[in-house]
Amino acid sequence: MVLIGKLNLNRKSLIVALTGAGVSAESGVPIFRGRGSMWENETARNLAGKSGPPWNTRGTWEFYEWRRELVSRCEPNAAHLTLVEMEDFFYNFYLITQNVDGLHHRAGSRKVLELHGNMWKGRCPRDGEIVDLPKTPLETIPPIHSCGEALRPHVVQFGEPLEQKTLEAALDLSRRAELFLVIGTSGVVSPARDLPLLARKSGAVVIEVNREPTVLTPYVTLSIRGMAAEILPKLWEDLKKTIN
Repeated sequence: MVLIGKLNLNRKSLIVALTGAGVSAESGVPIFRGRGSMWENETARNLAGKSGPPWNTRGTWEFYEWRRELVSRCEPNAAHLTLVEMEDFFYNFYLITQNVDGLHHRAGSRKVLELHGNMWKGRCPRDGEIVDLPKTPLETIPPIHSCGEALRPHVVQFGEPLEQKTLEAALDLSRRAELFLVIGTSGVVSPARDLPLLARKSGAVVIEVNREPTVLTPYVTLSIRGMAAEILPKLWEDLKKTIN
């Protein structure tokens, strides 16, 4: 694989990676919509039909328990593990993800901004406290907070805004990045799709890894076709050769 030259990176350079559903799909996690998505599964469609605001109901948690049990049988792939290697190498490496499955944490990533939350956590609608829910099945559905309130999944639902602090941190990193990797995302969900564009506008080298062209492809520095689990380890090997 040939990587663009003159990156002029060192171990103190700010590197940012944005991951989407394509990375998790390579571990067996169904994408949310489209061909091969969970919506092709009748059980998922029926459960999703029961879920809805206020999001701390039994119906919502039955849907998320179905997803959590499925993800519990999946393992991080080579793309997840390569991103951990990069974080271990660079002093200033940050991972922004649209995924809620927690696979990046299971792989060992530490500096992770989860734009859409994490299905392995619950949030109290009353006081906002976030609680880890690492095991499936849950002891009770819905799970109950210590204050007595039913928890809701700590996941951004359709129509809900992203957590402002998380979004602001992602925007700030994108503006300052020297290298921005965009991996396994179609680039159609806002505001995540704006991050690589902001990075490019601010002067970063932006490299896209995706199985198909996306709406971001015309705007990135380099777009590489293929599966993230195959491409990213090779890309990292090439990248290491350019580092001062």
